[in-house]
Amino acid sequence: MAELKYEITEKLGVLGESANGWTKELNLVSWNDREPVYDIRTWSPDHERMGKGVTLAPDEMKTLKDLLEKSEL
Repeated sequence: MAELKYEITEKLGVLGESANGWTKELNLVSWNDREPVYDIRTWSPDHERMGKGVTLAPDEMKTLKDLLEKSEL
């Protein structure tokens, strides 16, 4: 399996933290030298390991933002 290359280009915020110290974060991440995308996933404290997550293109993030603003949370 090919090595996965990533770079967190901007840390936008921590959404929560688990008892084991892993944090769920919203970041801009460049995967395999591509343009950064919005990324929500769990990270180990040293950011060397990660859990499964979801990536969103800028237009998808805008749609998500609009949906959240319309909802009654």
